[in-house]
Amino acid sequence: MSGDPANAIWNTFFEECEEQLGELEGGLLRLQDGTAEPDCLNAVFRAVHSIKGGAGIFALNPLIRFAHVFETTLSVVRDGKLEMTPDVMTIFIRAADVLADLVRAAREKQPDDPSKTKDIAAQLAALNDGVGAGKKPAVDAVMAPKKPAVIVPPPPPAGPDHVWHIQFTPTPASDATSHEVALLLHELGRLGPMTVVGGPDAAMNHIEGAIEVSPGQLWHIVVRANCGEAALRDVFSFADEEWKLRISQGALEEEASAPEAEPEPEPEPEFEGFEIFAMDPQEPEPEPEPVKLIAGAPPAPEKPAPVSADPVVPEAGAKAAAVSKTIRVDLDRVDRMIDLVGELVINGSMLGQMVGEAGISRAAGVALALRDLDQLTREIQDSVMAIRAQPVRAVFQRMTRLVREVSAQTGKPARLVTEGDNTELDQTVIERIGEPLTHLIRNAVDHGLEDTEGRKAAGKPAEGVIRLRALHRSGRIIMEVSDDGKGLDRARIKAKAVQKGLISADVQLTDSEIDELIFLPGFSTAQVISDVSGRGVGMDVVRRSVQALGGRISISSKPGEGSSFTMSLPLTLAVLDGMVVAAAEQILIVPLTTIIETLKPRAANVHELDGTMQMLALRGNFVPLVDVSLALGFSNKPAEAAQSVALLVETERGVRAALLVDRIIEQRQVVIKSLESNYQAVNCIAAATVLGDGRVALILDVDAIIPAGKPEQLMSRIGSWEDEAA
Repeated sequence: MSGDPANAIWNTFFEECEEQLGELEGGLLRLQDGTAEPDCLNAVFRAVHSIKGGAGIFALNPLIRFAHVFETTLSVVRDGKLEMTPDVMTIFIRAADVLADLVRAAREKQPDDPSKTKDIAAQLAALNDGVGAGKKPAVDAVMAPKKPAVIVPPPPPAGPDHVWHIQFTPTPASDATSHEVALLLHELGRLGPMTVVGGPDAAMNHIEGAIEVSPGQLWHIVVRANCGEAALRDVFSFADEEWKLRISQGALEEEASAPEAEPEPEPEPEFEGFEIFAMDPQEPEPEPEPVKLIAGAPPAPEKPAPVSADPVVPEAGAKAAAVSKTIRVDLDRVDRMIDLVGELVINGSMLGQMVGEAGISRAAGVALALRDLDQLTREIQDSVMAIRAQPVRAVFQRMTRLVREVSAQTGKPARLVTEGDNTELDQTVIERIGEPLTHLIRNAVDHGLEDTEGRKAAGKPAEGVIRLRALHRSGRIIMEVSDDGKGLDRARIKAKAVQKGLISADVQLTDSEIDELIFLPGFSTAQVISDVSGRGVGMDVVRRSVQALGGRISISSKPGEGSSFTMSLPLTLAVLDGMVVAAAEQILIVPLTTIIETLKPRAANVHELDGTMQMLALRGNFVPLVDVSLALGFSNKPAEAAQSVALLVETERGVRAALLVDRIIEQRQVVIKSLESNYQAVNCIAAATVLGDGRVALILDVDAIIPAGKPEQLMSRIGSWEDEAA
């Protein structure tokens, strides 16, 4: 039930897990390629810690135990005891993949499979144990929910810090829900010199060179740290309310009311690896000695501790920094708002048409108010679109793992390089672009890249590179998947198409036409059917998926250098600016982003090419002249160029052409309605819209209406014709 509070908390937890997993993956990749910011490692640690803490609420024990091993090893790296070598980074990236699997298994309530986690958990534990006593724990011991050792880092140099007193009483179920006292002490020790002035003696037994603690009794900690109370409470953010946490600066209330007598305290027994100090908060702040590390651990290097990212307590009268606030909104509500904005646009068009038909002057008050309404509607629409706009980073990060998995399956070393992952795109498009990208990247690794021997023979590095980039261009978003492999084997593609009966053996095809064959249903050049490819299902699905989004896909390939697949997608699936034109008394919408200029052609500037195509001479160049009504079948008689209007347009691939229409009606913002979902796909038509008078108008697909859709062949013909004309 959507109204169930428990269900809402469950869903919110996993939504936050997806965000944390994205932060974890992105941070590790930045650390790997050397572009990480100073706080990147801390952000990675916080992501794992947040997932573990949230999992404790729902007692997701397999997830809790693995996340604990992961964050413990990350903590060792943060403390400077373990160098982030390429081998260590590889283990961390694999651990991030396993953590993501555990999160998704928990969300789908799937049973735990320990075999998938034991190996990587053992590797993490070995890294952690390698900086301690030098003993490698058993795998079962690593994954068992046991109490951890107290591992406190060396304190930072003394400075003008605040003295904080912290008292808490852990609940008996703390360790079972991931709130281990040991890790809390560890995090407090990172903020500054920490002293344990009160703790359960029974919890401090010396076991195998470490101190094992047990919950259920009062702890009293003193920390000297240049931070605010919020930073200390953040350490206990996942602790239960029953912990009775108290944090105060200076003396506690009961201590402040104590008599002035200061008896000499008896020295407390000292345990190996841990010391307990008595401290009277009424005295001037002494320099506490650091809490020792666990027995067997090497001494930490003497270096300044990193500056804490936690905020400093502001001075009196200082203005607190503004904090950006966000809220979570159900996506269905945003979709409903977009639909309403679309209806508002349509109704605005209807009002505008009524005002025009009534003969009201443009200077009249009604017309001016309607103009203001149009402007306000556009601003509302832009704001709503901005709400739905999301960076493609989340999709790109999923592709990084995909490359690792396919590389392992095929035995071809490969890595993914991304560009433009901050490019924003409509949420609906982001949700539906994942499948086409998955197919393209799997094919790039499996078909595009050579094996290791082949790459060495070609003088290339053993590791192949897959590039994924996104950018804005002319009101659309361009996504490109490219590889540095061997390129398309056109002879093999054509032979396979002939073998399958897709084309005749004597047909003459250009390179671009051969490349297009891979989009035919059932086409595959794989010799062996595997889990990766070879079943003839893939590239035709990619094309259909991209076309369903109102986009298109193109190929470019060079033998020995690699291939590139480029998808052109709309920024949004809701509203666009268009030019309303008439062709053979039919109303059409031409996307405004494709139009360069409008002009009235003269008969002297129109020429015939091979008797099959008209060309328009324009400032010393020739561009194809496309009769829109003839191309769409609205008329059987060619239009008179001198009596028509030409729209000079440019396709996504850079090809220019002039579209011949009867007249231009107006420029208007229109609401996009899918033809495929309401009727069926129509050649050369991208979508439809509803006009102000209630009529349906078709939105032109400029790329599809250019002759034959083969820009390379077309430009070659134009070049030959220009040479002959010269």
